[in-house]
Order: sequence, then structure tokens, then C-alpha cells
Amino acid sequence: MQLGRNADCFGLAYKFTALARNMIVKLNHLQGKAAATSAQDVIGTVYTLLEEGHIEKAQFARLQIELDWIQYKQNFREVVIATQGYNEQGQQVPIMDVHVDTRQVVPGCLRAALLRALARTNAQAPQDQDRLPLEQFQSMRSSIVWEFNKLYWTRLKDWEIATGKGYEQALPGGQSDGHNPEAIADSVGDFWTLLRDLESKNQLPPEIYLLEIGVGTGTRCGLWLTRFRTLDQQRGTSYYPKLRVLLGDYSLATLDMSKPAVTDHADLCSFLVLDAINPLKTLSFLRHKIMQVHTTNVYDNLPDEEVVRRDGKLYFVQVRAYVPMADVVRLATEFEIQPDKLRSTISRLLSGSTDFLGDSARGVAFWMQLWSAVRLEERLVQMEDLPDFPFPQGLDAAKVEDILKEAPSDFRFHLSSGALESFLNTLPLLHPRGYLQVQDIFVTDLDQYRLGFYGPGKLDGSLLNWVNGALLKEVAERAGYDVHFAPFHYRKGSRTSVLYTTRRE
Repeated sequence: MQLGRNADCFGLAYKFTALARNMIVKLNHLQGKAAATSAQDVIGTVYTLLEEGHIEKAQFARLQIELDWIQYKQNFREVVIATQGYNEQGQQVPIMDVHVDTRQVVPGCLRAALLRALARTNAQAPQDQDRLPLEQFQSMRSSIVWEFNKLYWTRLKDWEIATGKGYEQALPGGQSDGHNPEAIADSVGDFWTLLRDLESKNQLPPEIYLLEIGVGTGTRCGLWLTRFRTLDQQRGTSYYPKLRVLLGDYSLATLDMSKPAVTDHADLCSFLVLDAINPLKTLSFLRHKIMQVHTTNVYDNLPDEEVVRRDGKLYFVQVRAYVPMADVVRLATEFEIQPDKLRSTISRLLSGSTDFLGDSARGVAFWMQLWSAVRLEERLVQMEDLPDFPFPQGLDAAKVEDILKEAPSDFRFHLSSGALESFLNTLPLLHPRGYLQVQDIFVTDLDQYRLGFYGPGKLDGSLLNWVNGALLKEVAERAGYDVHFAPFHYRKGSRTSVLYTTRRE
């Protein structure tokens, strides 16, 4: 039995060692009270089911029970899910993880939840009477949940009107760390110093390009430019008029929403429809010319997938989105939709329409309740059985194995596919002295994955994952770039880190 690094937990580990000889129980968080209660309940319930014959001894021997604490109030998990391993032919292999969200555990719930989860793995062809699948099993990055994410950013104003609040109010602290005035002042000071150094060496270009990827409300960019203009005037330099500021986002609605925040600097700004995963495609004409690229809370919102490392093997996590049947009945009743028409109704919603139920407000209400109900089931597929595994740009099986040489032997981690591709497709845009600055939530050490749940979670109508910064750093260094992480010390309790990337000299 393996438990997290919490002094109170070692006694718990000792207490259950004799019971758990043939089963691994992993505590993936340090929420002490929930951990102790849940571990006792889980172990007791599993052994009761074993004695009653609901769990076979062979199944018991391959069980690995993971106790998670999912910090997101909205998430994709049932109280218990069972993740079975398969080969490419769809045959079961002897690996199975049972995930328990200790935050959702209430007295008396585990027996029924465990039975339901294990019953699905025992069935030769699991039936779906208890759920409505929205897709087939596939990579997380191609799941339908990202269509919901795209809908949210496309129809953000509709969501904000329905909730009565802006999307930034859903963030920790009720605002974006990107708007912190002290952080902006320091960023401006650093950039001005860089320009001064370039000028002293007669290397300052006549046009100074800056790129903001994922503009949000435009507030951060507007504040930054105002601060830079003031500093430029105070110090008697003339850098401000040379700025060429590119604001990029894939959503036209978001770009329009950002324009008022930069009205005072309109002559310097250009607005671009831009794919965050491949900015080079749109901006290839600026290769090696952009002095600063900045983004806040974009990488954590890009399509992603996960991998499990177990017993020297890698397993690809496939997912299938579904709606529990109880929610199907509830939605069908409340919104007067035939249950067998729910999938087609969802398709209409994801096409971008919110007025398909008579009026837009009713359509948004359906959307919000549906998003709250969507869950993900999982299965593991041996990576060696997937010759066409869709590794993100910059990675292949050999590179992953090499990067994992010093990593934990048994853990689950993000590939951060969208973030990694965005990262690699942004670096060629940088001026030789330019830099990429990313404010986001990063896992900076692979060992952190053993001590916490890092997504996916839901945030209003969007979803997010922590970004595997340790993986980004390894890939960047192999490509000739230096990557540094610094804690965001401007807000107490912030989990934001700042990634800073420059070309290695």
C-alpha cells in the first residue's frame, strides 16, 4: 500500500498493510481528514465485496485504488470510476485503476458506487442503460468536451448574461492574475530594460513587435501599454511609438470584446484571428521578429491527453463523454425534449446555436445544466499497441521514455499536447533577444503528479488542466531554449507560475 507524504498517513499505512498485501492503495492528496476516513471506508468496503464474492480474487490482485481529492467544484468524475486496461484488439489486460473522489464520499455511498464501477469492467460488453454516451472512446484531445469549450468562448457573452457575472469572477480570487498592477509594472520595467540594452548596442529594430495570445477582455494588454507609455515618457525614451501590438484569439467575439480596453492605444494595435496551438501559421511573416510573446491562462485551456506509467509500460488514457441517465431524464422533462432526441439537440447546441428551444435564454439554460451533467469514463490502452499514437509535436515514444528516466515509476501525467504544440509553434517567432512569458498553472516537477489531482476540471462553461511544465522544459532545452519558472508572488495563495523562455546563447 502506498500513501502520500503526510505524517498522519503513515500510521494509516501501517494499519492497513496486513489487509492490503495484494492490492495497492494510493493516496494522491494531503487532505488528512478526508484521506483517513475515505481510506478506512474503501478498504473495508472492498474486503466486504471480496468476501461476498462480488470481486474475484484475480480481479482483486490487479486492483490499484487511487484516492483523489478533486478541488474543482464542477468536474467530470462520479464518486467512483474504474479504469480497465486493454490492448489494441480490445482485450482486457491485467491492469485496473479504481479512482475514488474523496471529496464526494459520504457515509454509505461507497458500496453501491464500487459495485456499479466494477460491474462495468466485469461485463464483456458493458451496457449503457445508466448513461447516454456522446461519443466513442478516443483521445481526450479529440473528445467532444472540447466542442463545449469552444462553444463557451464563442458564446461567452450569452453565458455571462445568464450567470450575471464575467468569466473572470469564476477564477480564484475573482480576477485574473494577469491584471495584477505590480506584476504588470515589473513586466514593463523588464521589457524597457531589454529595449534600452538593444539600443545601446545599435540592435533596436525600427518596429518593436509584441504578441498577446488569448486576449480575454483586453484588460491586461491595455494596462500594460498604459504603464509602458508612462515609463517611456518619464525616462525620455521614444520606444512607445515604435510598438506594434498584435492581439490574437480564435474567437471573433472575444477580439471584439477586448477592443474597448485598448482604445487609448488603438493606433498601435492589430487584432488577429489566431489559433493558439499554431500561431506560426498566421504569423510566419514575423518569424524571428517578435520581441515579446505573452499569454495568461491559455495553455491550461488547450486540448490535452494523459498517460499512465505502470510496471515499466506506458498506457494511453482514452475517454468517452456521457450524460448519466438520471440527468437525461431530468433534462428531457424540464426542457420538453424526447430522450432519444437529446443527442441531436446537443449537436444543434454545439453547432453554435442557443435559440433552438424557442429562445436563446432557454437554450443557454439547457447548455449550462447539460455541461454540469457531462461526465467522462476512461480506459487504458497499451501504448505499444498503438503504432499510430498521436504524440504531440516534439514528442515520440523514445523521447518520452528518455524524459521519464528520472521520473516516478508509477504515476499518471499530462502530455499537455495543445500547450506543447503552441509552445513549439511560438518559439520560431521570437527575435534572437525576444522572450516568451506564460502565466499559468504548471506542474514543474513530475513527482508532483503523485501528490495531487491536476485536471481535467470544469470552470464555468470551459475546462482546464494543469500544464506539464516539466515536460515543456525538457522539450524546450532539447530544442535550444532555456526555460525558467517563477512563482507568482503578487497574490497570496496564487497557484500561478510564470514560465519565461529565451533562446540559449
